[in-house]
This record gives sequence, C-alpha cells and structure tokens, in this order.
Amino acid sequence: MLEFVQTADGSKTIYNPHVGENYHSKNGALQESTHVFINSGLSYFLEAKESLCEENTTIPLAKVDLEGPESTSVSILEVGFGTGLNFLLSSEFCTKKNIKLDYTGIEAYLLNLEMISQTGYDQYVSTELWQQFINNYNELLLSATELNAYCKLQIANCKLLDFNAKEQYDIIYFDAFAAGHQPEMWNETAISHTIQFLKPGGVFVTYAITGNLKRSLKALGCKIEKAPGAAGKREMLRAVKLGSPKEGRSESQ
Repeated sequence: MLEFVQTADGSKTIYNPHVGENYHSKNGALQESTHVFINSGLSYFLEAKESLCEENTTIPLAKVDLEGPESTSVSILEVGFGTGLNFLLSSEFCTKKNIKLDYTGIEAYLLNLEMISQTGYDQYVSTELWQQFINNYNELLLSATELNAYCKLQIANCKLLDFNAKEQYDIIYFDAFAAGHQPEMWNETAISHTIQFLKPGGVFVTYAITGNLKRSLKALGCKIEKAPGAAGKREMLRAVKLGSPKEGRSESQ
C-alpha cells in the first residue's frame, strides 16, 4: 500500500512498496523538485533563452521566434508525472512571470485523486492553480486542459515506450524511479525514445548521473553537463540536444 512520508524539508512524498522507493528524495521533496527541475531545468532554459535574445548570438538552446508570442512560452515533457509536484511548481513559476506553459506528463501508474489531494502541495502554489489542478485531474487524462491563462496540462496515462507525440518539447524532466529500482526506464532504448521528443537545442534534466546515462545521451547527440545535485547528492545531470533548432524528428526516431 502506498503511504505518505514526511521528508527533511517538511514536504511530503509517497513511498511505493512495489518499487521499493519514495517518489522524491527523503532529504526534501520540495527542495529536490525546486533545485533539479525548476532551477536547473526551467529557469536555466529561460535565462539562456533571454540571453540569446539580448545578445543575438548562437547558443545551444532551442531558438524561437523572439518577435512573436513564443518568446514568452515554454513546453515541457515530464517522464514520471507522479504526484504532480514538478508540474505545480513549474506552473506557479511560469504564471508569476507571465510565461505560457504547455506541459505534458507521462505516468504509467497514476495516483488517485484522493491521494493527490492529500499531498499538501497546495501550500506551495496559488489557491486558484491548486483548485484547477484538483478539479480537472480526471479530465487531464483525456485531453490537454487549460488550468489558467498561462498553463495547459495533459497527463498521458501510458508506459514511456508507448508514448508518442507529433510535437517536440523545449525541456524534458526525467523523473523516473532510480535505475536500481526501475532499470528499464534508464536503458538505451528508453533514453533514445525520450530524446526524440526533445527539440534540437532543448534541455534534458534529471536528478541522477550515471556512466550509462552519459554514454547514451552523448551517443544521441547531446552535450552533457554535471551540475550540483540537490541535498544529499553531489551531482546531477543536465544535457542539451545539439543540432539546428530547425531540425525535426528524424525518420529513424
């Protein structure tokens, strides 16, 4: 049976006995999500994009039409939607900065609404966002839903290798359970399938860093960076997919 666990920073996570692991770090669910995905992923991407706009120079991040509406928009694909914490923090961040967010979460084993509503994550986001998330949770499984003027969310209830999409994303949050508990999520097949949905110049970010993951990403044309890890971890991985931003998915993908 799934059970709630209080982490070191006071925020809750959930222990999954079938996997043998928590959904978040015991050192702090909130601090891990904020450090790994918001600061090292979303904020990193947006700051680099702003730098591109200001300097008008070529940097390895996804280019957009800086004169059009996309200059204030970002798309994120999350592998391992779980409790929804990464989404909620991302949406709160973007809404405060008037950035339009198009967010898709992949989750094979969905938590029910009752458990989601007991996470206590409402204290980290606006009341409006939390209520829209809870009220529309079941509908999010059917189609993309606008939760406010800046946020659109869809949850794909499927296994990673069964996920498909025509579009590519600016950022991928890779938040699967650890390789020691869920090795099939970290092998070459899974990583290759994931990276095809990342735009050239887009950012892939995850809490873990392993030799196999680095080799897989390099083989797929990504530039690897070791970044400081969240509490309890020395390092984490961030990667930028190289290539022209005008390139689409290849036929082989």
